[in-house]
Amino acid sequence: MKQFLDKDFLLNTKTAQTLYHDYAAKMPIIDYHCHLPQQQIAENTQFENISQVWLNGDHYKWRALRSNGVDESYITGDKPDREKFRKWAETVPYTLRNPLYHWTHLELQRYFDIHEVLDGKSADRIYDQCQEKLQTEDFRVRGLLKKMNVKMVCTTDDPTDSLNFHQQLKDEGYEIPVLPAFRPDNAMNLDNLSKFSAYVAKLESAADISISTYSGFLTALKNRHNFFAKMGCTVSDHGLEEVYSDDYTKEEISRIFDKAIAGKEVSITEHRKFKSAMLVEFAEWDAEKGWVQQYHLGALRNNNSRMMSHLGPDTGWDSIGDFSQGRALSKFLDRLDRDNKLAKTILYNLNPSDNDLFATMIGNFNDGSVAGKIQYGSAWWFLDQKDGMTRQINALSNMGLLSHFVGMLTDSRSFLSFPRHEYFRRLLCDLFGTEIENGEIPNNMEWVGKIIEDISFNNANKYFGWNIR
Repeated sequence: MKQFLDKDFLLNTKTAQTLYHDYAAKMPIIDYHCHLPQQQIAENTQFENISQVWLNGDHYKWRALRSNGVDESYITGDKPDREKFRKWAETVPYTLRNPLYHWTHLELQRYFDIHEVLDGKSADRIYDQCQEKLQTEDFRVRGLLKKMNVKMVCTTDDPTDSLNFHQQLKDEGYEIPVLPAFRPDNAMNLDNLSKFSAYVAKLESAADISISTYSGFLTALKNRHNFFAKMGCTVSDHGLEEVYSDDYTKEEISRIFDKAIAGKEVSITEHRKFKSAMLVEFAEWDAEKGWVQQYHLGALRNNNSRMMSHLGPDTGWDSIGDFSQGRALSKFLDRLDRDNKLAKTILYNLNPSDNDLFATMIGNFNDGSVAGKIQYGSAWWFLDQKDGMTRQINALSNMGLLSHFVGMLTDSRSFLSFPRHEYFRRLLCDLFGTEIENGEIPNNMEWVGKIIEDISFNNANKYFGWNIR
């Protein structure tokens, strides 16, 4: 019987162990999509305790706590941090077979060298051990990044963001590049017209342009797109239920915009046309600049209206959606490809029933100009666990070229989430190692080891053009 989370965790053959320890483990991390607060990197924040760095903002843990019957006051409320941690520690034993159980203990091991199982009995002891280490220089934010061998961070930023902390880090010459990603979802959303009007006003201020027409709206957004590029941005990102590719005319979109800023109700059909037009505009700008565009598709967000009104978005009330993805996605990509305006693209699905659809969709638009130009992105959100990662890897292997895959990301708001890269690499090595020992793959460790290193780091480094060393 193996020891819990030992050095060969998830590595079930000798070959898998060699692939991981000799090839994957040494590779640095490029986190090309995350939600880390750049201010905390710029200020090199020092957290007072483990609750602040571990529980604040982590809706994965919040959902588990709620499912375990923990009152909201211990989750997003004003209970003392130690008491919140105790509730989490008491919840951990009930997370067996949930990825949180593995992540929790991997993070305690990798950051704090704590190999004890977390539960109600060990809570205070572990809290104190972590707190002591968090008071040292090595456990400030930048120390945490360095400890995990992170070489590149790409945050997620609204077009109206000032990027002042990115500028601060750039001026300082901080050794780990922290680059923005252009995330214009708010510019497409007409669900709440008062919020859209407020957003237009915010965009006016950011772009220093008066906006009264759709043309002016596009000019302001393009201004911000250009500004992001000057700040080193080479990536865009969209978090959507589905890709929108309804037919429209520019005159229609102009009229829809006029209605929206006048506060007049916009129909569902009009809203879809507006989103379709905006997606095309953004994609064409990305292609002009040679950026990589990412589409995270399939989340059904903010399902609990009562708690949404109380706590706001991104607080743990989202789920997998069952949207129809194929036809609209094909139409959208084909339109861009037909006009020679299809940038390098990464597609992420949240519904596992779409795995094969996405794995085959990318092959429709890989035109030979760039290896892996259109990527089937890593298992995302609810799927970034053992089964989800394995199924994504297998779908891509069966229907595309896994060897050109750009690998894992954290998609996280926590500076303690980087062991997810290790988790992914271990699963990857286990799959290859098992098939080598089964005689399904040649026992050529030099070549397979290179593929492992490429997927772990090199492919992303080359694909995004960052040339990180």
